[in-house]
Amino acid sequence: MGKFVNSIVEFYEFCEENEVKYVDFRFTDIKGAWHHITYNLSAVNEEMLAAGIPFDGSSIEAWQPINKSDMILKPDVPTAFLDPFTADPTIIVFCDVFDIYKGDLYEKCPRSIAKKALKYLRESGIGDEAYFGPENEFFIFDNVKIKDDINAASYEVDSAEGEWNDNTSFIDDLNTGHRPRTKGGYFPVQPIDSMVDLRAEMMQVLEEVGLEVTLGHHEVAQAQAEMGVKFGDIIEAADNVQKYKYVVKMVAHLNGKTATFMPKPLFGDNGNGMHTHQSIWKDGKNLFYKEGEYANISETARHYIGGIFKHAHAVAAFTNASTNSYKRLIPGFEAPSILTYSSQNRSASCRIPYGSGEGSTRIEMRFPDSTACPYLAFTAMLLAGLDGIKNKYEPVGPMDEDLFELSLAEIREKGIPQMPHTLREALEGLIRDNDFLKPVMSDLFIDTYQHYKFETQVWPDEARPTAFEFKTTYSC
Repeated sequence: MGKFVNSIVEFYEFCEENEVKYVDFRFTDIKGAWHHITYNLSAVNEEMLAAGIPFDGSSIEAWQPINKSDMILKPDVPTAFLDPFTADPTIIVFCDVFDIYKGDLYEKCPRSIAKKALKYLRESGIGDEAYFGPENEFFIFDNVKIKDDINAASYEVDSAEGEWNDNTSFIDDLNTGHRPRTKGGYFPVQPIDSMVDLRAEMMQVLEEVGLEVTLGHHEVAQAQAEMGVKFGDIIEAADNVQKYKYVVKMVAHLNGKTATFMPKPLFGDNGNGMHTHQSIWKDGKNLFYKEGEYANISETARHYIGGIFKHAHAVAAFTNASTNSYKRLIPGFEAPSILTYSSQNRSASCRIPYGSGEGSTRIEMRFPDSTACPYLAFTAMLLAGLDGIKNKYEPVGPMDEDLFELSLAEIREKGIPQMPHTLREALEGLIRDNDFLKPVMSDLFIDTYQHYKFETQVWPDEARPTAFEFKTTYSC
């Protein structure tokens, strides 16, 4: 971040150079959704940028009561970048939320929570930087239909790449028959890969908004893709996830497609993850590196992994934040739920990437997905990891075998812990185990978060019959 402006003075210079007409102030709610308010540039003065912008906090889900609704958006000016999609030149600025009643950063603002987590890391003396490198996978569909009524429920997604279209007669084009097939998308060339130009456009736009894009490719599932973005500190990495999702959805939309980061939209094919690479540094040294140890990871890195595994159920409430998340976390689809670590082995929940020297040694947590609010997911993993370092928690492992081949009995026999199997389990874990979060997350926030997820995800999902239930129980 900070590629374009570093001060309020530079902000106005940048706006003048680019003939900016509007300023779009953006903030993130506890779901991870982006909200915005747009001002005419002529109405944005230096005092506003320094003091903040008032808004109604009671209109954001699970935030303020209506009798204490006034809140302030505090612009983080160095994050400013041009919106590549507006008709009129518009500059976007990330904001934190300020609580006027408590005179501090708002305890329910995810970005503010992540800033407090970085401050806590530095004050702990363990490290001074936490680097995160998320890998957000997504699907691009040609069409989506959803029905959710009292007497009927259905969904249907479609893609020309889907093998279900083998016998479809297309109105405007012939059926070529070139498709990746189930689990066949990693990664054949055109014409099987139909998204080359679309991904290239996404990569170009991501570069325009300040991300350093390293690669783009088709993913394993039909209609699935991923692009690699350079890591950043905990705030920058989460900001980049918000940019990434915005650009992917908008480029798809403007090309007559629809993009989704939903973890498991296709039954029987791979789902979307947010594999998250992590490392902690101090005084310019990578604390996760120890040459000659297993996969060159240090004791500090092992204990960090151990902390995340120790608190995995509570962490999952933030990293796998939807009921759909747990339809992805089943063996056989590169979405591991077995809490062990391994070098290179993608069936373990934590992978140590191959060939890492001191500059690039890191751990990769493979269970998170993009229904997570990135600020909260990264914060939860960091706090769990720091707790592991302090208490010297040792994770199970290393285990280099194909863990997907193990039966449930074998997993239990080996004493390997597992991820929760439902969002309910994760939230119940958060209720039982949250002390490790409290240096950064308040009791009010933790209580609000778990209630909000129960009310908007768990209970509505559990109350609805599914097509599979009709198929298996209707004739009983």
